[in-house]
Amino acid sequence: MRHGKKFNHLGRTADHRRAMLANMAISLIMHKRITTTLAKAKALKKYVEPLITRSKDDSTNSRRVVFSYLQNKEALKELFGVVAQKVGDRPGGYTRIIKLGSRQGDAADIAFIELVDFDENMLKTPKAEKKTRRSRKSAPKAEAPVAEEAPAAVEEAPAAEAAAEEAKAE
Repeated sequence: MRHGKKFNHLGRTADHRRAMLANMAISLIMHKRITTTLAKAKALKKYVEPLITRSKDDSTNSRRVVFSYLQNKEALKELFGVVAQKVGDRPGGYTRIIKLGSRQGDAADIAFIELVDFDENMLKTPKAEKKTRRSRKSAPKAEAPVAEEAPAAVEEAPAAEAAAEEAKAE
């Protein structure tokens, strides 16, 4: 019985699963977004998020621990350089899984997993602040003080008289 065992084995032996997750983590770090099945994306999220958290502390021990998982120097440089710099102030939740539907051949659920801070579409369009519009019927009219309107009325009076005289002339 498998009571309380929540680890998804993904139909693979332990060595195969470890190698597959390491390869997917390297691809995610290098490309910032990969497309895979939903089950693998969820397993990868649990695998890669502790590594990203570990990369925020750039020490020799952290590098050695992460290298023991990834076994790729280029991915290690990318993780401790570019990725760690972007996620430095984020307390967690470094990845996002978005479901894409099902695959044609075997109807497996497909999703892509991406690093949150590297999504260009989300970064290009910052959320605009919503301005509340008031209906003109319910908004009370603000009356300006009389002292300010007096000079404006004096300046407008000759223009209004000139327009009235032109209308009479026609």
